[in-house]
Amino acid sequence: MHSRNGVLTSLCLVTALGSALAGCADQKATGGSKDSSADGSQAASPTSASSGAQPRTESPLDWKSRESALMTRHVQVTSRTKFIKAGEQYFNPDATWIIFQGIAVPKSDLDKPSSFYAMYVAKLLRDAQGHITGTEEPICVSPPMSANTCGWFHPTDPARIMYGSTIGEPAQDEKAGFQVGTNRYRWAFPSEMDVVTQTVRPIVLSLNREHQAHCGTDYLANPLFHREGYDAECSWDKTGRFVLYVNVDAAKTTPDGRADADIYLYDTRTTKHLPLVVAPGYDGGPFFSPDGKSICYRSDRKGNDLLQLYIADLRFETGDDGTAIPTGIAREYQVTSNESVNWAPYWHPSGAFLVYGTSRMGHSNYEVFAVEIDRSKLAEGKADQLRHRRITFAEGADVLPTFSNDGQLVMWTSQRGPKSPNEDRGSSQIWIAEWNGQPFGKDWQE
Repeated sequence: MHSRNGVLTSLCLVTALGSALAGCADQKATGGSKDSSADGSQAASPTSASSGAQPRTESPLDWKSRESALMTRHVQVTSRTKFIKAGEQYFNPDATWIIFQGIAVPKSDLDKPSSFYAMYVAKLLRDAQGHITGTEEPICVSPPMSANTCGWFHPTDPARIMYGSTIGEPAQDEKAGFQVGTNRYRWAFPSEMDVVTQTVRPIVLSLNREHQAHCGTDYLANPLFHREGYDAECSWDKTGRFVLYVNVDAAKTTPDGRADADIYLYDTRTTKHLPLVVAPGYDGGPFFSPDGKSICYRSDRKGNDLLQLYIADLRFETGDDGTAIPTGIAREYQVTSNESVNWAPYWHPSGAFLVYGTSRMGHSNYEVFAVEIDRSKLAEGKADQLRHRRITFAEGADVLPTFSNDGQLVMWTSQRGPKSPNEDRGSSQIWIAEWNGQPFGKDWQE
């Protein structure tokens, strides 16, 4: 959520998510997003039979007016004409480009769509007043035939990106999907999946000469490091030195096929890997807080398919050069503990609240909510007193919310768009809106 993934069939995202929602926000089409269903679509949008929650049926929602207190000028920036599904999207530091994963519509009716997500970047278009109007033609940056997920922009190198990729076609025969004879969705975690980086030449060419001089020429995906197992759900801190990522160790997979993912920190200067969160179950979708002192993530450590949100304060020591170096977790706080699936948490730039996708309104209609991060309540074990606010009000899944660094834009994956023939709901596509408010101001209501 970063993810990034196959759109699940709305029959049981809870179980599907439970097994992996690879915190790549979605796991990917390869099997999982930074949280795993990269597109948060029906197939990526969680639904669960195991929680006992029943979907609520509502009349068509007037989402534009109901969302207007916090979001205005909604724009759909990817479409079904180009992408069967697209999602798990993130802004670059100055909100001029976005990175996302998608499965392209085949060029010919005789061709089959890819089984895996490809990674794309696209330059945002604005009108004379600076409002988003769409994107230029999306550019595929990932290797042919590869499975990809969880893209991210470097904080200081404007043309450098990072994402999870198998680089080549995954060798394993196992595919993501519902297991034969069951209603359980199984994510695929190809062991070839590595955290890779590369320079995007079209972005380099869009820069002035002064900035171009500081860009790399490594235009092909190269692993940032090598280690056993599946590695993805990656993001840099604001300095570009430290990388959060998730590792799935096949040896820890349970007999019933549940993947066990742990959150690590990689120091690009020392090349050391530091385990941060290694609780049982799938811990994924980690992001640094705006001040770099904490992380957020989600976990299914209870094994009940109900993902919950967490934050953790990092412990630091001072390096020889005066840099504050993370050395572990100082304290962990559970932010949600309920009968819903809660996933793909993302920090607002103020650090005052998280946004996330949740089945709180029913497993047939995931929505984006915000939750305040009040450390005094968390320290006292009063997470149940944290204020929550519903952000989206459309039919179909709304998931994987992210903000621009200045907090003026919000972007998410939604099924609110027009339906294609023979589809019972809109496909998962990317939307952007202008963010206008404080969810816990005077107009707050649960």
